[in-house]
This record gives sequence, structure tokens and C-alpha cells, in this order.
Amino acid sequence: MANTSPARIWTMRAAFAALALLIMFFHLLPLETEPRFWAPPDLLLALAMAWSLRRPDYVPALSIGLVMLLADLLFHRPPGLLALLTVLGCGFLKGRAAPHRESTFASEWLSVALVLTGIATLNRLILTLFGVAQAQLSLTVIQVVMTIAAYPLAVWASQSILGVRKLSPSEAEALVSR
Repeated sequence: MANTSPARIWTMRAAFAALALLIMFFHLLPLETEPRFWAPPDLLLALAMAWSLRRPDYVPALSIGLVMLLADLLFHRPPGLLALLTVLGCGFLKGRAAPHRESTFASEWLSVALVLTGIATLNRLILTLFGVAQAQLSLTVIQVVMTIAAYPLAVWASQSILGVRKLSPSEAEALVSR
């Protein structure tokens, strides 16, 4: 019952925001001055999806939207587009969190991969439709593949370091009854 207490839920919501800010901080550090020929994984997106599937109560749509909007502004992306797509993708995954409670990690990973691919495709399509300059398609594909490959790392770190585990059926029942 301690895992579903309001204090624990609010602490983990604050931890998600703090972890997101930490990821953004390290992403903005000027460690390399040369342009890269590959795109790093979007760890923020992988983290939001891992937490959305494992503990949807820790990441409400508003906090995901605000964190991703801040990331859009800091990373000089079109403000709100990726935030909206992320909120929609995480919302879709949250709706599927109950069926994934009893499923294997491979099916969870596959659904995350499909949602990540959908987000990247819609993002590119909308930016193309409005004539916004974009990175090469190869960089976008590399970033999606690397984010899909980094998803198990995000799950492992969330589970082992922060204790973000899937809800047991009794915990889910207790959470829904509140």
C-alpha cells in the first residue's frame, strides 16, 4: 500500500520532473564542438514512455506536456509539436498499461517502438506540411532506432534505481478505488 500513497505519488512526479531537467541539462552541455553524423537517443521520450507504461499515475499528461514543451523550447524545436505528439503517444500507452501488466517485456518494447515510430513519422509529416526546415531523414531514423534500443536501459534505470515497477493487480485496484 505504501507504493500507492499520495506522498509517494507526488514524490515520484517531482522525481520525473527533476530527472527530465537533468537529462535536458546534460543534453545542452557543449561537450562536442564538431557536428555529429549520428543522432543520440531521445532519453526524455524513452523515460516518459517507460513511466507511462509502468506507473501511469506518476506521469500525468500535464507534467509530460510541460516537460516536453520546455524541451522543445530549449532544444529549438517547433514549440508544442513534439510535446503534443508525446502526450498523445504516452496517453495511448497509458490506456494500454493494464493489458501490458501481464504481458512480456518484448510486447511492451514492441508497442513502444510502434508509438515512437508513429511520433517520428507524424512529426516529420507535419513539419514537411508546414515547410519547416528539418534534419536529414537518416538522422531521424537513427534517432528513432537509438531511442528504441535505449528503451530497455530507461526501463532498467527506472526500475532498479528509482523503483518504478509495474503495478500489481492489488495496487492497481487500490489506486482505482481512490
